[in-house]
Amino acid sequence: MLIETLTADRALAVVRAPRIDDPASLCRALAAGGIRVVEFTFTTPGVEAVIAEAAAEPHDALVGAGTVTDAPTAEAAIAAGARFLVTPGISEGAAAVAREAGVPIMLGALSPTEVMRAVDLGSVAVKVFPASTVGPGHLRDLRGPFPAVPFVPSGGLRSDNAGEWMAAGALAVTAGSSVVSAADIEAAAWEAVTERARAFSRAATA
Repeated sequence: MLIETLTADRALAVVRAPRIDDPASLCRALAAGGIRVVEFTFTTPGVEAVIAEAAAEPHDALVGAGTVTDAPTAEAAIAAGARFLVTPGISEGAAAVAREAGVPIMLGALSPTEVMRAVDLGSVAVKVFPASTVGPGHLRDLRGPFPAVPFVPSGGLRSDNAGEWMAAGALAVTAGSSVVSAADIEAAAWEAVTERARAFSRAATA
């Protein structure tokens, strides 16, 4: 389901905020704008409850967990209801937990060696992170030796540069604070979130 939805939407949202009181409404706002893959990160205090609430409510979004750095975090995310896991780098422990549970995981990588390790560990796609430090040319170079690996760049992507990453060969691009800001979450500014998600989605699918 994760790869299929990413292939259709070409985008996913990473949500980082100190507090998320209504994650289900946020998911609906993002899905209305064309982004149906939503990653709640473990940098948010009490994110397990956020994931559980988002996963239990009816909406069109696929709810997952990000900033998963080890096996215990992976276990907590899956127990809360995460349908996929995302790591900032290579975590053998998290990959093992995901494999055992049958939950797709997207491991973070930057170098060719890390890409190969991520694939060996069962990563369904490889998160290129931090994307902002290397640029689309780095992804284009990685695509040379790894044409069959689905890549998802993350970090510093916006509506005005998402198309460059897609042109470089990304499966999908990651929308962060430029689409979902902590201020909008606090203010429950769902229409604004939907509009920015729609703009990002258009850029990713153009």
